[in-house]
Amino acid sequence: MAAEAPATAPPRAARSRWSSQLLQLIKFGAVGGVGVVVNFVVFNALWLTVFNPSRMPHGPILATISATLVAIVVNWLGNRYWAFAADRQSNTTREGIEFFLASLIGMCVPLVCIGVSRYVLGFHSLLADNIANNVVGLALGTLVRYLLYKFWVYSPRRAARFAARRPAAIEAEDEALVP
Repeated sequence: MAAEAPATAPPRAARSRWSSQLLQLIKFGAVGGVGVVVNFVVFNALWLTVFNPSRMPHGPILATISATLVAIVVNWLGNRYWAFAADRQSNTTREGIEFFLASLIGMCVPLVCIGVSRYVLGFHSLLADNIANNVVGLALGTLVRYLLYKFWVYSPRRAARFAARRPAAIEAEDEALVP
């Protein structure tokens, strides 16, 4: 009689699914790391120049928005073509709009953090703005964005649902064109 595997050993399919999820999370983290660098550089460049709070009281808020918008574009390209490449939608426009909306929701998190830091706690230094925006806001915003990307924008279940409906819609269009 052959020895049976212990009951606690995960099946091969579950291990494979877990490792593909882990790889996707690592890729998401790498793309996010590039986005963090872009965000950090743009935020600090703007804070030190055109959005300096000594000339513009709400400059750090505008710098946060501007830096995040630049990072969103960089992150969309990295996530679409690398981290979530296997799950991306065939409708690039819809995917781009959903990604942008999810990213805007994620952008609200560091905005709230920097707003609380500046207007509630009274911290007004470059260091305090960086901690609020690029440490606390980034960590919480990353979690929000990952969940939105994973379960909404790049959801494999949604992609499968759209793929299943597509042939029926194409057939209906073809039948409508035939007299």
